Amino acid sequence: MLIIRTITELKKCIKRAGASTSASPRKRGSSNKTIGFVPTMGYLHDGHISLVRAAKKENDFTVVSIFVNPMQFGPNEDLDKYPRDEKKDIALLKKEKVDILFLPGTKELYPGGFKTTVSVKELSGVLCGASRPVHFDGVCTIVCKLFNLVEPDTAYFGQKDGQQLIIIKKMVEDLNLNVKIKAVPTVREKDGLAMSSRNMYLTKEERAQAPVLYQSLLKAKELINNVGATCQAAPTKIINTMRKMILNGTNGKAKIDYIEIRDAKTLDKIKKINGGALIALAVKVGKARLIDNITIQNNNRGLASQKL
Repeated sequence: MLIIRTITELKKCIKRAGASTSASPRKRGSSNKTIGFVPTMGYLHDGHISLVRAAKKENDFTVVSIFVNPMQFGPNEDLDKYPRDEKKDIALLKKEKVDILFLPGTKELYPGGFKTTVSVKELSGVLCGASRPVHFDGVCTIVCKLFNLVEPDTAYFGQKDGQQLIIIKKMVEDLNLNVKIKAVPTVREKDGLAMSSRNMYLTKEERAQAPVLYQSLLKAKELINNVGATCQAAPTKIINTMRKMILNGTNGKAKIDYIEIRDAKTLDKIKKINGGALIALAVKVGKARLIDNITIQNNNRGLASQKL
């Protein structure tokens, strides 16, 4: 595995590898190797590794980036405290036989005078974007920049960050970026808690309580399915049930940022659930802000089909 810290060296190494996209005649070398790309902020866990394995399985050449992006953190958020373990991350990626690990510093990606921001309007201002107004502009800016540097055929993102996935797909569509976005299912602990780097903030007591978030999502799915194939479920009743479950499961200590049910493609509010709904939540448990979601799909026989 090559560990690269500069843009210049990254471009040279990809060219030397002879990688070029299968969808385009852009020639970086003499062969037509496909590139799979996994952008991360490090402190890797099994969720990240599932993305890496998908990229390796489906491509000839795999690039992973680790960069804690300051542009996506607000002034009172956890940029300075965000968990980092470069040595462990490198060991994990070597074990997975990644071809290139791109490990740039902040000045390498945001040199003096950097003024450009990529923004996906409307989609970025709801759900997590309502309480983190700069977050998705920062995400889109760095992801767009990394796409331009790596020039991957396919980039891999986890479904746990459901809103982020929708926004990045829209950015790629609107800007005609030559990359396919592949969603990989959420990886969970045995008790259902979605894997996240921020889980390390949880105390022992909070960790025991945190699975109630996923349990509330499963309860929402159950309520929706129980309505029946010919009826439509009301979001308000489901959200209220989820809210009660989470507060009861955390002894009233959880701080709910949002619990919302929105259209799974447009993120528009919906009055009735009749398929294609994203059920998403963000909850502060102790110092950890945890997010999770499931998507309910209409399978023409009811609402039983879902992605967890």
